[in-house]
Amino acid sequence: MESKAPISLTDAAVERVKALLEKRGKPSAGIRIGVRTKGCSGMSYTLEYADEKSQFDEVVEHKGVTVLIDPKASMFIFGTEMDWVEDKMQSGFVFRNPNEKGRCGCGESFHV
Repeated sequence: MESKAPISLTDAAVERVKALLEKRGKPSAGIRIGVRTKGCSGMSYTLEYADEKSQFDEVVEHKGVTVLIDPKASMFIFGTEMDWVEDKMQSGFVFRNPNEKGRCGCGESFHV
């Protein structure tokens, strides 16, 4: 029985991550996703380039992109879909997380 990946990426997110990694100008192990305490709802997502895989990172390979999940974030983001959205007002990564119980009004933070 195959287990479900803790996070999935839309095609738009995959293409954006690939473009960012190519523009970085140095080798990367992938991107690392985490959460931190921030904002009026309690937590926010973090994204950073990963120079190397940490011993405890969970590794997700998705359509040619390597996503490393900070071990402290795993239980908060399981089942999340990461998307890249562009419109006239803004562009950025969007996380659709089934574990969220609420979000602040500006969308900066969430709670589970």
